[in-house]
Amino acid sequence: SDGKNYDTNFYNLDVIISVGYRVKSPQGTQFRIWATQKLKEYIIKGYALNDERFKTGTSMNYFNELQERIRAIRLSEKFFYQKIKDIYTTSIDYDPKDEKTIEFFKVVQNKLLWAISEQTAAELVYRRADASLPMMGMLSYDKEQATSIKKSEVSIAKNYLNEDEMKLLGLLVEQYLAFAETMAQQHIPMYMKDWIARLDIILKLNGRELLTHAGKISHQLALKKSGEEYEKFKNRQKAIEKATSLKELEEDILKLKKSKS
Repeated sequence: SDGKNYDTNFYNLDVIISVGYRVKSPQGTQFRIWATQKLKEYIIKGYALNDERFKTGTSMNYFNELQERIRAIRLSEKFFYQKIKDIYTTSIDYDPKDEKTIEFFKVVQNKLLWAISEQTAAELVYRRADASLPMMGMLSYDKEQATSIKKSEVSIAKNYLNEDEMKLLGLLVEQYLAFAETMAQQHIPMYMKDWIARLDIILKLNGRELLTHAGKISHQLALKKSGEEYEKFKNRQKAIEKATSLKELEEDILKLKKSKS
């Protein structure tokens, strides 16, 4: 502020944290109390946020990353199903014993998937499951689990979406859930058909195509195709692993012969 240049020491964040836990001083004690509070919040809630830092706009890049991660969580099968179920329970014609809850979820899911890919869930699985491709063609599946794909995962349509499709799906889901929360907040009575109609309006506003039919591929056919491709994929993986092991064995034998000579 005085216009002069000063030499300033910068320390690695890991070093600062390590020293903070070891130093015996009032400042060290304050640091440990603060750090423990944050760690406790993370363990209990699964996250820890510096609200003020985001409110002041000093961490916009991290805020954008946070939004992307929240969208990814909202897109998870279990979370999305629960949120859609919560929406359905607010309907006047809700019946907890009725199988329409599952049917409602399927309709919403298919409408959203069609809006971004012009394919239903069954069509996506049937047309994109391919044993010859890495991870069976599942572009949005966790790459860290590439060597341990579960059979239950290959029948989930969302796993076959590409990056652009996933981003668009996240934005559409976010809009739909935000609308549902607005309706619930205002205590506006809604029937199941009303929720479907409102979803169509949201999709139209986004310039997306509406699903008006059941699709050309049945759920059973998609399950059969993905199951067959999964078995092919597993056999190919075993063959690759066997070939790799034999190659490593041959290399070890060759090295042993060279060392003896």
